[in-house]
Amino acid sequence: MSDVREKALLAKKTTRILGGLPTALKNEALKRIAEQLISRSDKLISANETDLERGRENGLSASLLDRLALTRKRIEAMAQGVLEVTDLTDPVGETIVEFDRPNGLHITQVRVPIGLIGIIYEARPNVTVDAAALCLKTGNAVLLRGGSAALSTNRAVVDAIHSALPVSGIPQDAVQLVADPSRASVDEMLTLNGILDCVIPRGGASLIRNVVQNATVPVIETGAGVCHTYIAEDAQPSMALSVALNAKVQRPSVCNAMETLIVHRDFAERHLARFAQTFKERGVELRGCVDARALVPWMNAASEDDFATEYNDYILNVKIVSGLDEALDHIAAYGTMHSECIVTENAALARRFLKEVDAAAVYHNASTRFTDGFEFGFGAEIGISTQKLHARGPMGLPALTSAKYIVTGNGQIRE
Repeated sequence: MSDVREKALLAKKTTRILGGLPTALKNEALKRIAEQLISRSDKLISANETDLERGRENGLSASLLDRLALTRKRIEAMAQGVLEVTDLTDPVGETIVEFDRPNGLHITQVRVPIGLIGIIYEARPNVTVDAAALCLKTGNAVLLRGGSAALSTNRAVVDAIHSALPVSGIPQDAVQLVADPSRASVDEMLTLNGILDCVIPRGGASLIRNVVQNATVPVIETGAGVCHTYIAEDAQPSMALSVALNAKVQRPSVCNAMETLIVHRDFAERHLARFAQTFKERGVELRGCVDARALVPWMNAASEDDFATEYNDYILNVKIVSGLDEALDHIAAYGTMHSECIVTENAALARRFLKEVDAAAVYHNASTRFTDGFEFGFGAEIGISTQKLHARGPMGLPALTSAKYIVTGNGQIRE
């Protein structure tokens, strides 16, 4: 039996126990996990430095190294995220709907755990903690398969989680890490029908495409983030620059960072040169359409492929448009239904943008960087879904539950 299948079966065996755990016990386990993360900070940072050194040797970009890096501050934030999950309402057992039928049957629909959830992700150790915390809170077991770049860190993190679980009376096997960095381990996870109840990919476009195209188990699709900010003709320049800068440079390596700045032609003629210089001073390479380069000649040329690329880096496309319709057409052609923003003082224009853009999150006068479970008040998130079934947008606790009908009668039979 392969290591992937063996670990999946070990985790699967715990799901019956996990589904019936009281909220207080799950919260106690989460508190102990947070404590272990803090107390093991030195070990986590040491393991992380091993991964960072290997990443440097393998030529990882600065933004990807930033994604991978753990600091004491980030470890404290991870632990705080776990503690915040304890404060969230446990959705398991929640009544969704309750009603009586004319024949006397009483029917209740309640939330239940999904079961065993597989998470396939790349070089972000915080996902290991977020996924484990959210799955445990919702009574789910989890099979984690992180990227090879973070293997040492993920092992250290899962060791910390394992040390906390038995003390709380939760089976250690409920959280499993697939340590095989090969593509074969992912391929095997995707076909664990009857064992894995669903798989959630978190990462770049190629990872997500591989999972969606090859999985035979159910998939909750999280999407790559080719996100846009549209600056309308009447936008306040200071607000527009602040929102756009934050969307690009606050943390360019994440999926809710802006990849293309769309600017109304009249606004661009007045302000684009200054905006471009500001982005340049912040270390951002600009790639523009023909009209953008006519206004800012030193800007590099943007290709069709560029407009469809999630850079996760200090690179930004610039597109000049004649109005909202052209902006909407561009977003529809190149967006990934993740997060889209309009900066405008025109309420009617904003309403139309918010209504017509097909995305998991749409913004008016606010940075796309807010598409995040923590920022939405959900605590840690399992991912940001760009699909339209079951869950969409930042996925908090309710997204990790299914439903069960409980039917109570007094001897009814169907004629």
